[in-house]
Amino acid sequence: MQNKARLNRRDVVLSGLAVAGMSALPLPALALTNAEARKLIDQVVADINAIINSGKSESSMLRDFENVLQKYGDVPIIARSSLGVAWRAASAAQQRAYIDAFSGYLSRKYGKRFREFIGGEIIVTGAKKVSSGYLVNSVAHLQGEAPFAVDWQVSDKSGRNKMFNIIIEGISLLATERTEVTAMLDQRKGDLNKLIADLKKSG
Repeated sequence: MQNKARLNRRDVVLSGLAVAGMSALPLPALALTNAEARKLIDQVVADINAIINSGKSESSMLRDFENVLQKYGDVPIIARSSLGVAWRAASAAQQRAYIDAFSGYLSRKYGKRFREFIGGEIIVTGAKKVSSGYLVNSVAHLQGEAPFAVDWQVSDKSGRNKMFNIIIEGISLLATERTEVTAMLDQRKGDLNKLIADLKKSG
């Protein structure tokens, strides 16, 4: 039970943002700097810490979390990666609908677990340049749990500084969501429209 509870908490962090397959990763752009990448995640973490300790209702926290995801996360990159090869076969209209449905799905799926973070805190500890952009390090401190590492990947490939992945002790948001979405699509016999409709109701 303790391991399961710990995994649930990691899942929440993974979503935050935003988070998590490594295909379709944006390439680094020269304009983004170490300081800018860290500043972005400082802002993300500050907003998340405020939400989880706000005392708001679950529905309000869900709305706040979706705002954080839209503001700081490169949602199109995360959504495209989660859909994998099916993305290339989708029409432009289907791609737009999927991004919208996937964003809401992530917010509901992980936002409902925010109450487990009440009294906790995430602290940014450093940043470094990597092949895909910048990796910003932080540590999550939750009540009754040992601290654990949270790594955020940041790029400006989309034209703005955005978070596009988060990794908890080797567990990638992009990889996790791609596995789960692939399974959901398979269950629907590859019907993307049905997946989009179901994602709007899921989470």
